[in-house]
Amino acid sequence: MPKFDIIIIGAGILGTTLSYWLSSLTDLKICVIDKEFTVARHASSRNTGLIHSPFYIDPDKKKTIAKSSFLSHDLWKLIANKNEIPWLEVGTIEVALNETQHNILEMYLDWGTNNGLNESELSILDQNQISKKEPHVKCYSGLYCTKDVSTNYGLLTNAMKQYSEKNDTNFIFNFEVKYVVNSLDDIKLISKNNDVLIAKFVINCAGGYSLDLAKKFDAANEYVSINFRGEYLTASQNHGTLVNTNVYSVPKFLDYPFLDPHWIKKSDGSTEIGPNAVPVPTPETYCGYIENFNDVIRSIFKHINKNTLRLILNSNFLELASKEFLSFVSKTSMVKRIKKFIPDTDSRYFSNNGTSGIRSQIICPDGTFMNGILEIYNGNSVHILNYNSPGATGAPAYSAFIVKKLHKKGFIKIKNNANGIWNYEKLIDLSN
Repeated sequence: MPKFDIIIIGAGILGTTLSYWLSSLTDLKICVIDKEFTVARHASSRNTGLIHSPFYIDPDKKKTIAKSSFLSHDLWKLIANKNEIPWLEVGTIEVALNETQHNILEMYLDWGTNNGLNESELSILDQNQISKKEPHVKCYSGLYCTKDVSTNYGLLTNAMKQYSEKNDTNFIFNFEVKYVVNSLDDIKLISKNNDVLIAKFVINCAGGYSLDLAKKFDAANEYVSINFRGEYLTASQNHGTLVNTNVYSVPKFLDYPFLDPHWIKKSDGSTEIGPNAVPVPTPETYCGYIENFNDVIRSIFKHINKNTLRLILNSNFLELASKEFLSFVSKTSMVKRIKKFIPDTDSRYFSNNGTSGIRSQIICPDGTFMNGILEIYNGNSVHILNYNSPGATGAPAYSAFIVKKLHKKGFIKIKNNANGIWNYEKLIDLSN
């Protein structure tokens, strides 16, 4: 039975960056396991590929992910340049359609500067200034961020795997954890095929499956999760050049962690619009037509408890869910929402499906959505739950923060990594 000092469950973008830091900063025997045959099979590849600047993140309520996103930009740029991974500095305009939404942009401007962006990277433009930059965008005003980038997170994840392997990290694939045997001295992980791995410490960052795994460790039992599929449509080649900047709109439902539809310029040169946020039964329901919204709700909440009951009785959630379901069954409905700020677009130019990804959202006992990342330390394990967008953006810095916590709690001892691709000491200093 192979034995390791630390086993990381999940070979996505967070698991691979964690394995890099741990393998470069310690002398421990590190292993990353995943139920798939390679890295980044799910959320780490099924996304828009954007490096987000944290202008829309509340620096008080979400300080850690805001810092992570800001500090990780240059870390990802270094990896992209070293590995010839696409890095398209496309920028983003967040548009306001009226004065009320403009006031939200003013708030975003304050948040962005508090999170580290400067006036050359973030500014509010009026309608005329927006029209000069993007003639086909019509709005009341817009918050323009020059720093947002389109890249390929699947390639970045694979690059981090290779860097980690150079530090002697083991990667074991096709290992789906079925049972956990937890003792004072070690943790046994038993797969569906009855293979066994032993670890002194386990880090669970398994994305959509992280909550289920946490419960195998008898942790996070008070939480449940719901999966939302986000779908995009791809613009025809000629129509995709209508606007050459990412365009987002202010979300209508600010209390829910979903974005209203937007126009995205991807690193491969394509253009997509979306997403919706349709409830689906599993973290891997990437496709499939569901005829009736009520059937969706029944399938999601077949194991009803107080968390989900409180959520589905919330009128705002029901309004959001029904609106998103309409954009799922109707391409015209999705395009209609984009036409509010790009009126020259047309449903005829979106005949192909684009990106499809799943967001697994933790629901708290009071029926509200978990606001931000949830970390649960449970004996000789830590469980990272609700690690959603902009999680891919912030993974390098956030994983370094986790390593710092493990060091402070006495689980690991950190050595100097002067020859590493990233400078740990400098990053931690910048985060203070």
